[in-house]
Amino acid sequence: MRKLHALGAATHLLLISLISLKAVSQPITTPRTPSPAASVTQTIGISSVIVNYSRPSVKGREIWGKLVPYGLNVVPGGNGTPAPWRAGANENTTIKFSDDAMVEGKPVPAGLYGLFFIVNQDNTAELILSKDNQSWGNFFYDPSHDLLRTKVQLREISFTEMLTYDFINSTKNSSELVLSWEKKQFPVKIEYDVDKIVMANAAAELKSAKGFGWQAYTSAANYAAQNKTDYDQALKWADQAVTMNKSFATLNVKSNVLKGMGKTEEADKLVNDAIAIATENELNNYGYQLMNNGQVDKAIEMFILNTKRFPKSANCFDSLGEGYVTKGDSKNAIANFKKSLSMDPPANVKANSEKFLKQLGAL
Repeated sequence: MRKLHALGAATHLLLISLISLKAVSQPITTPRTPSPAASVTQTIGISSVIVNYSRPSVKGREIWGKLVPYGLNVVPGGNGTPAPWRAGANENTTIKFSDDAMVEGKPVPAGLYGLFFIVNQDNTAELILSKDNQSWGNFFYDPSHDLLRTKVQLREISFTEMLTYDFINSTKNSSELVLSWEKKQFPVKIEYDVDKIVMANAAAELKSAKGFGWQAYTSAANYAAQNKTDYDQALKWADQAVTMNKSFATLNVKSNVLKGMGKTEEADKLVNDAIAIATENELNNYGYQLMNNGQVDKAIEMFILNTKRFPKSANCFDSLGEGYVTKGDSKNAIANFKKSLSMDPPANVKANSEKFLKQLGAL
């Protein structure tokens, strides 16, 4: 029994030794050189574009037509298929679209793709998006996996030592992905149908826990109204919000939806209903909303109404003063700012009234 026990202990010690040796043999994590990994992300609406790549440097080398050959070329050590440039170094450069997109005017489904370029001598290039996103560089490129091929016009830029991806010229619905290296820039326009994506996402979120609160329906309807899209769906959401909580916020949003649908009379009635039940802050914010939209007289009307409803609020008179400043009525502006200061206002309101009185030369 003792011998068996000793043998078992020896075996156990041997296993520990082997495991320890294996652990010791593992290298530590060190920086990647000479082409460090990098990633760049751009949000467009609520969607994203992510590019992962490695960054080679020029290092005095001749890049175009030499280090990066023109056209398709067989890469030594690969599968023997003529391949495009891997648009970076090391592993496959990849690009990920969170939603269906348009790339250079062509549809691309949401997903992760390998990113390549065929560089031409005439200062153009051909962008390739490959469904094969896991191959090492371009060594195993297979044209049968191509999802998209489209030509782009290159730009001359100032010298860039390290290959860099970036996003420029962003708008509500689009952004331009640019690869910059040496003295060339490769631009790729990427677009999302932002309103469609936001509306679809809203419909999905309203089926989650968010759908139990009136605020989510209100924000969804408000987005549609502000962006002039899918009014029919927006009206359903606005109605649901009003059913759950009849308030200034919900009635005002429904009014904006109706106004967008051309139902002005019904919209105006709802605004009046909303104003009738508005809190001090809601009416004050509504006044600023009107003022920012250029409806200064209507804004002043709301501010005056607020001073009547809440005559002890210094902030109401301060806001009315701002309304008159915007209109160019210095006399009434000064009177209301002084009224605000006479009411021992909170520090922020006091500072605002004093600021405007100084600007108007009345303090």
